Amino acid sequence: MGAYAYTGLSAKGKNVKGVATADSVAALKATLRREGIYLTGVNEATTPTEKKRASGATGGREVDLSRIFDRVNQEMVAYTTRLLGTLLHAGVTLPEALKALTDQVESPRFKGILSDIAEKVNQGGSLAESMAGYPKVFPDLYVNMIRAGEASGALETVLFRLAEFLEKQIEIKGKVTSAMVYPAVLGVLGGIIIVVLMIGIVPKITAMFEGMNASLPWNTELLIWLSDAMSTYWYLMVLGTSGLVWLWRKWVSTESGRARTDDWVLRLPVAGDLVRKIAISRFARTLGTLLASGVQLLQALDIVRTLLGNVVLEEVITTARNNIREGQGIAPAIKQSGQFPPLVTHMIAVGERSGQLEQMLGDVADTYDRETDTQIQRFTALLEPLMIVVMGIAVGFVVYSIMTPIMMLTEMAGT
Repeated sequence: MGAYAYTGLSAKGKNVKGVATADSVAALKATLRREGIYLTGVNEATTPTEKKRASGATGGREVDLSRIFDRVNQEMVAYTTRLLGTLLHAGVTLPEALKALTDQVESPRFKGILSDIAEKVNQGGSLAESMAGYPKVFPDLYVNMIRAGEASGALETVLFRLAEFLEKQIEIKGKVTSAMVYPAVLGVLGGIIIVVLMIGIVPKITAMFEGMNASLPWNTELLIWLSDAMSTYWYLMVLGTSGLVWLWRKWVSTESGRARTDDWVLRLPVAGDLVRKIAISRFARTLGTLLASGVQLLQALDIVRTLLGNVVLEEVITTARNNIREGQGIAPAIKQSGQFPPLVTHMIAVGERSGQLEQMLGDVADTYDRETDTQIQRFTALLEPLMIVVMGIAVGFVVYSIMTPIMMLTEMAGT
């Protein structure tokens, strides 16, 4: 492996230079292209200083802090997928389409990834295998669908299905996020108000009660105790809360902890039903998309199982996969688990018998997408007044606990 001193241009047009090790100039060029740097000149390093800098691989290279925050999100992938399908449908060859996408993408990181994929395809590699080298950008679901599309000769059709699938997932995620923004902001503001009252205002007001000969009401005593504790031992509360959160996350990361947590989530009155419907919609749409793209059923179930985000539901899919391997159907295993509504199991059973499983799964996904929208609206409508009531009770307790002794002082002064 040799050491090379190079000059180049970053994705933003800045001149960069550095020293790096590589097997050849071509390998160095490929490495730099992945990082969004286009090689303009290269010489083999000869001096000891240059070779020492090359051992660090990045010594002397200009540091671009913007790359730290450059992330390839799902919206970028969905848009690029649809555009690639459109180019192929228009008769553009795959290498030319990838080059056009690389020139159009603005993200330096994504530009480097697409550039590397385009170079591997030009060298004779398959698109799926080239994408498999970037699992954080192109997960197993994506790569397997691309592989099936290449094998069946229907790559552009698969790309359109993938784009539609990704856009649907983005839409659902956006609805859930939007529904939680207002309650989250309300909760944060309520917490700040309570902390300011307890630490900044309550101690000043309750100081006048110290000279009272009469005993204070229990709620005022509790308020004073809480205020003193928060003012004096706030750091212990912060450490204690942080410790509890750390212990909780540690326990949830274990197999038994995650299983119990996921089971508990599914049993929640409103949120559990919402989580279940989102998982069912994701299961049905993903499985239907994979099967329609030519992915084998057992392989498709393996992929779907990892996308549900709930151990309890993942075990149901694992059981269904084992049943299929033994010659049974999907519907019986799902029905026996009791985790999927009867409508889902019935439609899947009908789809298996009629040979239209993909169509039935699409219908299930559409149905539960609509139910998810309704459930999100109901959940938001329930959560917002609940947050307001909790804040009102907290603030009301503080005001009542302060006013009660003041009224007592007024009565004592009147007598």
